[in-house]
Amino acid sequence: MKKGLSALIISIILVLFFLPERGFGINEPTQDSNALRMQDMLMLMLTPYIEKDLTNYYYPKISKDFSPQVTPWKIEVIETRRVNDFRGFILQITFEIEPTGIQYNPIGKDRMTYEISYGPEVKLINHTHLKTYKYPPE
Repeated sequence: MKKGLSALIISIILVLFFLPERGFGINEPTQDSNALRMQDMLMLMLTPYIEKDLTNYYYPKISKDFSPQVTPWKIEVIETRRVNDFRGFILQITFEIEPTGIQYNPIGKDRMTYEISYGPEVKLINHTHLKTYKYPPE
């Protein structure tokens, strides 16, 4: 099971390396493609890690009434790269995300970088909170 999951994660990340830089903003895609499906699969797989990190580190300071939710369509891939040599399997992905609160209302904007390696091991290596939105919106 773990080998299959790590193979899938690595395959998805490798496909992301061939995407144009900043090529998949929230409003850009107008039709489905293999690259878009791969990106969406990767975001679905990373969502539990993202939600856990946002809940534990930053957003408890904003509200104790709810935990931030992550919607995959509110994630924009900024950069992917290999940490080690060509075909090395320690990879990093940086993205911007707008977590939401109750009824999908955005509560902020964050930039997060994860390192993904064989195992699979997924760990947060950088988190920058960019904005806090007034909540609830008026």
